[in-house]
Amino acid sequence: MQQAAALVATARSVVVLTGAGMSAESGVPTFRDAQTGLWERFVPEQLATERAFRANPALVWTWYMWRWHLVNGVTPNAGHNAIARWQQHLGATHGSLTVATQNVDDLHERGGASNVLHLHGSLGAFRCIDCHRATAFTPGTLESKCTQDFDDENLLTPVACQHCATGVLRPGVVWFGEALPEEAFERAIDQLQTAELVVVIGSSGLVQPAASLPLIGRDAGAKLIEINPSTTELSQSADVHIASTAAVALPSLVAKMV
Repeated sequence: MQQAAALVATARSVVVLTGAGMSAESGVPTFRDAQTGLWERFVPEQLATERAFRANPALVWTWYMWRWHLVNGVTPNAGHNAIARWQQHLGATHGSLTVATQNVDDLHERGGASNVLHLHGSLGAFRCIDCHRATAFTPGTLESKCTQDFDDENLLTPVACQHCATGVLRPGVVWFGEALPEEAFERAIDQLQTAELVVVIGSSGLVQPAASLPLIGRDAGAKLIEINPSTTELSQSADVHIASTAAVALPSLVAKMV
């Protein structure tokens, strides 16, 4: 912690990269955690593809509505709040902190962070499966219907596109076989190439191409801190590995500076 605190105190350009462990502390199951009810019959790869959506739109749409409401029912943890305070402090003192996340929730934003780069898309963004145009939609309107007790006879019908006659809305997340959002990914790379410090939190380091991002920063000269209760393939490359969680480690680190 002392080594990490010294790096945090002096860095003026920071990139924070977060993975599933960051949200897990708020109660969001990781993508591959055991499902409940109807979802126990499926693995994520059976639902998170365009092919699956076109084959059974109601099933896939219902799963994503269930996931949206699960995320909407939890709150940012102390780690999210600490990152936001750190970002605000650097912004006020002519520094910068960029958050790039593999998570599709909005917990960083609700925790106070701004301009978050969503590398795998967002559960709260929707676009047409056919014409691809973005459409504003709030799943909160389905609150009374969206529970964990779905069965094959109790599925939700996808919402029709407002822009074309044939399409329906799909979640704005990156499905298997799809490319990452180009703008978000390129902005993350740009920030990493000029960063003094890269902090990787709660990431397994296994999901490509996002897993390669910390090494881009390191190769450009940045110091590298990993915060993860477990060691990963990145641990040996890090200047500091903190065997803890974000909600425990980050408030302590940021409190020494802010």
